[in-house]
Amino acid sequence: MSDSEMMLRYGMNPHQAPARVFMSSGAALPVEVLSGAAGYINLLDALNAWQLVRDLRAALGMPAAASFKHVSPAGAAVAVPLSEAERAACFVEDMDLTPQATAYARARGADRLSSFGDWAALSDTCDAATARILRREVSDGVIAPDYEPEALRILRAKRGGDYRVLRIDRDYAPAEVEIRQVFGVTLEQRRNEAAIDEGLFANVVTRAKDLPSAALRDLIVATVAVKYTQSNSVCLAHNGQVTGAGAGQQSRVHCTRLAADKSDRWFLRQHPAVLGMQFREGVRRAERNNAIDLFFVDDLTPAEEEAWRDNYEAVPERLTREERQAWLGQVTGVALSSDAFFPFRDSIDRASRSGVAHVAQPGGSTNDADVIAACDQYAMTMSITGLRLFHH
Repeated sequence: MSDSEMMLRYGMNPHQAPARVFMSSGAALPVEVLSGAAGYINLLDALNAWQLVRDLRAALGMPAAASFKHVSPAGAAVAVPLSEAERAACFVEDMDLTPQATAYARARGADRLSSFGDWAALSDTCDAATARILRREVSDGVIAPDYEPEALRILRAKRGGDYRVLRIDRDYAPAEVEIRQVFGVTLEQRRNEAAIDEGLFANVVTRAKDLPSAALRDLIVATVAVKYTQSNSVCLAHNGQVTGAGAGQQSRVHCTRLAADKSDRWFLRQHPAVLGMQFREGVRRAERNNAIDLFFVDDLTPAEEEAWRDNYEAVPERLTREERQAWLGQVTGVALSSDAFFPFRDSIDRASRSGVAHVAQPGGSTNDADVIAACDQYAMTMSITGLRLFHH
């Protein structure tokens, strides 16, 4: 087989075989398998995730990482140092972190349920610290431009050598036009190479105008994320990481509700009641994630309640709805980006309950004035970017 193609284990499902990835031009593939055997969905995740972290690196000049599931990011982040509470919420309080490891800890940590079995993408060389995080998490594979020898040794030993490790040519530039087939029909379009930078958010249309540097950073993180999230999509970001992604919904407000609910969960994971949980010996990391998530569910059945309690050495007392609202009421400065316009103010009303202070959207709705008025009501900034970012 030439270096312009690679056989895959199967296609999207095991019965869709044979399957392969190849370069129709005959040029060499820009990805190299260093360990394991990649599948069709692995390549979709890897190539989309690599574009996301490449764009974040270019926009912000910081190491970036993404945690992908089913061709959308469960999380994405740049290397903003973690607070002690954030380290604990990300399950890395016992680790020494490099900038690249910090970015992946944030990307993985925001929505740990969705990141279970993820595909990781790293903008920079994978170092040993990042490999140690990957080694102890349930993950399908990783793509990076290079690997330190110790990192590669760690990753090649994961899952008995079956963990998938891809190296991508960081200088690879695809053709300007991209082609895909659906049901035997070929579609062609210009690639989405729109640059996401600070200038994109200059058209602030609300009464509030101030966009601090941290807000601009988080708007960039959220907007790069929606660029590679299956549409419709809305992403929330804070402290350099996506805190909630609402992907693939048919209505804009459902995107916002999903993203905001996930963002709320990220901040609730930092509550002292969660950080102080005492789990039984032998409860695995993934089971702890599930137990923490169920801690915030008010209407468990008796069977669910019994199974939930079985995770703990000392069963924690649930937070009341008022206690949760009080904790979330302290959250401020969250950025929100939408891949298309808001047709109604309902998304802004929901976002206001999750600490959103800065919003970016393309605009172009006949209802833009009402949406802007809603932002004014909550003293939010809203930037009209004029750039729709659908991704399918």
